Amino acid sequence: MAVFPWHSRNRNYKAEFASCRLEAVPLEFGDYHPLKPITVTESKTKKVSRKGSTSSTSSSSSSSVVDPLSSVLDGTDPLSMFAASADPAALAATTDNSRKKRDRDDNSIVGSDFEPWASKRGEILARYTTTEKLSINLFMGSEKGKAGTAVSAMSEKVRTRLEELDDFEEGSQKELLNLTQQDYVNRIEELNQSLKDAWASDQKVKALKIVIQCSKLLSDTSVIQFYPSKFVLITDILDTFGKLVYERIFSMCMDNRSVLPDHFSPENVNDTAKETCLNWFFKIASIRELIPRFYVEASILKCNKFLSKTGISECLPRLTCMVRGIGDPLVSVYARAYLCRVGMEVAPHLKESLNKNFFDFLLTFKQIHGDTVQNQLVLQGVELPSYLPLYSPAMDWIFQCISYHAPEALLTEMMERCKKLGNNALLLNSVMSAFRAEFIATRSMDFIGMIKECDESGFPKHLLFRSLGLNLALADPPESDRLQILNEAWKVITKLKNPQDYINCAEVWVEYTCKHFTKREVNTVLADVIKHMTPDRAFEDSYPQLQSIIKKVIAHFHDFSVLFSVEKFLPFLDMFQKESVRVEVCKCIMEVFIKHQQEPTKDPVILNALLHVCKTMHDSVNALTLEDEKRMLAYLINGFIKMVSFGRDFEQQLSFYVEARSMFCNLEPVLVQLIHSVNRLAMETRKVMKGNHSRKTAAFVRACVAYCFITIPSLVGIFSRLNLYLHSGQVALANQCLSQADAFFKAAISLVPEVPKMITIDGKMRPSESFLLEFLCNFFSTLLIVPDHPEHGVLFLVRELLNVIQDYTWEDNSDEKIRIYTCVLHLLSAMSQETYLYHVDKVDSNDSLYGGDSKFLAENNKLCETVMAQILEHLKTLAKDEALKRQSSLGLSFFNSILAHGDLRNNRLNQLSVNLWHLAQRHGCADTRTMVKTLEYIKKRSKHPDMGHLTELALRLPLQTRT
Repeated sequence: MAVFPWHSRNRNYKAEFASCRLEAVPLEFGDYHPLKPITVTESKTKKVSRKGSTSSTSSSSSSSVVDPLSSVLDGTDPLSMFAASADPAALAATTDNSRKKRDRDDNSIVGSDFEPWASKRGEILARYTTTEKLSINLFMGSEKGKAGTAVSAMSEKVRTRLEELDDFEEGSQKELLNLTQQDYVNRIEELNQSLKDAWASDQKVKALKIVIQCSKLLSDTSVIQFYPSKFVLITDILDTFGKLVYERIFSMCMDNRSVLPDHFSPENVNDTAKETCLNWFFKIASIRELIPRFYVEASILKCNKFLSKTGISECLPRLTCMVRGIGDPLVSVYARAYLCRVGMEVAPHLKESLNKNFFDFLLTFKQIHGDTVQNQLVLQGVELPSYLPLYSPAMDWIFQCISYHAPEALLTEMMERCKKLGNNALLLNSVMSAFRAEFIATRSMDFIGMIKECDESGFPKHLLFRSLGLNLALADPPESDRLQILNEAWKVITKLKNPQDYINCAEVWVEYTCKHFTKREVNTVLADVIKHMTPDRAFEDSYPQLQSIIKKVIAHFHDFSVLFSVEKFLPFLDMFQKESVRVEVCKCIMEVFIKHQQEPTKDPVILNALLHVCKTMHDSVNALTLEDEKRMLAYLINGFIKMVSFGRDFEQQLSFYVEARSMFCNLEPVLVQLIHSVNRLAMETRKVMKGNHSRKTAAFVRACVAYCFITIPSLVGIFSRLNLYLHSGQVALANQCLSQADAFFKAAISLVPEVPKMITIDGKMRPSESFLLEFLCNFFSTLLIVPDHPEHGVLFLVRELLNVIQDYTWEDNSDEKIRIYTCVLHLLSAMSQETYLYHVDKVDSNDSLYGGDSKFLAENNKLCETVMAQILEHLKTLAKDEALKRQSSLGLSFFNSILAHGDLRNNRLNQLSVNLWHLAQRHGCADTRTMVKTLEYIKKRSKHPDMGHLTELALRLPLQTRT
């Protein structure tokens, strides 16, 4: 292949910049402003007739903005207009239905501020467990009454179904004994699935039998500790049944002509649906036992909507009265809780029945201390303190329903009733758990007085103080009472001997203390916690509560100088001896610091404490630590490093970075951050000390440079090292440290051969060549301004880099090497200019050193020719069918490079460009649109001064036509 000499085009960068600027056009604003409302003139033309050519035109102006999208919102879009013209009645009905939905009575729905039962379900199942053996009754009924049995008359059909129910109740059962808790749960889930299967196969009677059987289980308290969880499991089945029945009847109300609206009335329900609904209620009424009859009817309470507007309001009081027949107080309270639950779902505005359930419960509450219950507890070996908490889920739910949007006066009434019952602790706890925190907080001293008078048997006072503390964390008590409240509560809390009881209460009251008092009171509380939790290493069993305390303290003390001046804060941290927990606590502290620390700090108290915290996080890293965890830890430590500033005490700042490097050497992102920080420090020093180039300043900058040069090799990431060598070299160059800059650039060049073919990016293996290309392009931009070393040859860094690129093993089907050579050509062209495009202050680049010396330009051109030969040789190897498209693309790219940087007045270079143009189009692989635009650009350029030679070139560049 012939050698083509390279001649760089002389560039006048200032003139080129000026030609690229946008042309300034004077603009008469007048009254126009882009933020003012647009005035739209609407013209309406009326044609009088075809015969006459006259027409009347009217114009109107509006100052409002006409939004083309607003027509969609006001219903005038084409689809809406079509629908309106097609069926005005249907559109009116739709509009009316939407208005009804918007205007629905707020009292008939429960808002999002009401905590649903579903959120309590998991907690109950997790809390109320047992290791005792359980039993369950299984349905083993006869086959008479299968779906599809022919019955001649309705009376026969009803009698047959009642007989089926009798058959079920009279002994077609089988009892499974000695079930573990998990076996029991699995069996209940199987029954739930059996219910769905029976319903799907149209075996409605079988489905009802399953529900009755499950409801009967709620009368069994043989394993009393498990009863709350049993209630949750069984009521899930009841809910399923109620939903199936309701949907079945609802579907019967629909036909091809109409759909039952969401808020329908009984008049909208057809006779068939009403008859089916009545039939269900008649079946349920025939159930002999009270508990299954109550639960099954309560589960389909919503179905009363199909029969009567007042059906639900009439049924709720009746069902409330039915519960009075249940003798066991535990079974009774859960039945009331279920009734309140379904009542809140279908008629939350009917508060009378909710209140009646509670007041009925109060009347029977004394049964808990009666002989029947006490004998049952003795038989099961259950103590009263373990028995009373079984009531909490049901009572809390009842109180939640009663207190929802209830006036403050109701709380007063509840408190009076509690006093009449001798301030029963269980009731008082439920009251404080249910009512709004604001109501409780304003009566804090009243509640404290009631707590003091409570009988502690069965329900200890410290649990009451805990409930009170939870409310005070959400709402503030009167300011005059705050200190007295804390003193009264802490008197009880600090006397607790059981560490678990103590920490459960202290955890709640720490937030109250942090919220309303100073660091002095907080320090006292933390000291008391340490005192109680240190003996026998009790803290090891209470890490969640201790973590919660730390989170509450740091949530209220955003000033870390105040936080770390709390004497007992760091000793409190020492209780976290388990590494995983200690690291989580440290992460919480650093997250709060990063979020709330607004100004950089040099406070030694903060620095020493947070260095210890960050060191704890860093030292937790090992070979098994996940990459995500490492990234998180590095992010937090880097956030701390960024917030440390010693102002103009640069030496102290560098000393901090040296210490940080020794402490955080196992986290590469932290080392990267430290190197960047030291580079910024060096640049800041140069900026501040501008004009004062003392030896001390120069020595400090060299110390910064040495820090980076020493630290970079410890990094694992190859591209992290390459980029930091380049960045640090740029910083050294900017500070006139030329020999240090050369050292960085040489290190980067020597590292290029170590770049692997594949690298890991975000956990995935990716080819590295594109990343290497990006790095080298940045490197070339820097090499333009790097002066040659007097003891080395011309362009010695460029030559070394070219040798490395030549020896690097590239992918077989890769063109990245040629793209790099093209970038080198751009660099060499820029180096041949009389004045370079950019410079570094106080650094003489090669344009100043050589001053356009002919020997320098000759060496430059030789390198250009060598690079061009490599490019052309590669283009020649692409003359294969599978590589023709790549050849076309690279050929056009090289053509554009010559056009931009070469002197096309040189005949041989001009001819080479023409050959490349033809090569790009030779096999029909070129993008015609790109070729057209390129040619248009050449023609446009040819009109510029000193660019007339491009006119002839344009004539020699034909466009290939495709047939």
